Amino acid sequence: MMLAIQIILIVVLTPLVGGLLAGFDRIISARVQGRKGPPLLQPFYDVLKLLQKENIQVNKTYKFYVYVSLLFIILTAVIMLIGGDILLAIFVLTLGAIFFVFGGYASQSPYSIIGAERELLQMMAYEPMVLITAAGLYMVSKTFFIGEIIARDVPAIVYLPAVFIGFVYILTFKLRKSPFDLSLGHHAHQELVQGISTEYSGTELAVIEITHWYETIISLVFVYIFFVTSNPISHVFAIIACIVVYLFEIILDNSTVRVKWQLALKSAWIVTGVLSIMNLMILSFFKF
Repeated sequence: MMLAIQIILIVVLTPLVGGLLAGFDRIISARVQGRKGPPLLQPFYDVLKLLQKENIQVNKTYKFYVYVSLLFIILTAVIMLIGGDILLAIFVLTLGAIFFVFGGYASQSPYSIIGAERELLQMMAYEPMVLITAAGLYMVSKTFFIGEIIARDVPAIVYLPAVFIGFVYILTFKLRKSPFDLSLGHHAHQELVQGISTEYSGTELAVIEITHWYETIISLVFVYIFFVTSNPISHVFAIIACIVVYLFEIILDNSTVRVKWQLALKSAWIVTGVLSIMNLMILSFFKF
């Protein structure tokens, strides 16, 4: 019974917090650009407005994929926030991303197909680092269960500082922030055609936005795991670390321009290869 209540709270509260972070993002971005910016709740107003708009569909299949993608992303949030298997969470998260790509291809629009191909490139850039992060956490804690990883006395960041830096680097891909927002731009000044989501409208566009809110929280949960321990006060430090990382991503988003996909892919692999392998080799040397 308690688990059911916990799952319901996760499903309901996660997008609410994600939406608030999106509003916070817009306010900080506006301040950086010298504007006042929208109210904090503007992302919720936008989603409600999208839900009331008329749906325009280019075919009968492509919408299906965004709903399946959302279900997998919700399942990922549930697995991670109840302290489940981090490998299973990564697998389900990847399935959600793959179904989103299927939607881009199924719309048969040139813009969406290019966006889908760029989304695949983004996945190729960040997936290795996500898997290596899980491997590093296993080496430190001898378990893939998040509940047991965060029950240790020493935070994982102490043993995995280079892996953490590498993870923050690829987080820019996952959050679709500049300079690595290859498949889907959130800024109107960057482009009017919204990449993989070009052919979506109304309810489905709202679903994509809600999915992104879930993904934001899931990404920050990874950061959270690095800092939290069995000590209750560590949760405060973990939340502060999540806020600092998110602020860094917002400032980076507003101070850089999109790079070519070749540079994005190469840089992600180089950072992943150098930092993570070096860190894991040192861990192996000390027989963790």
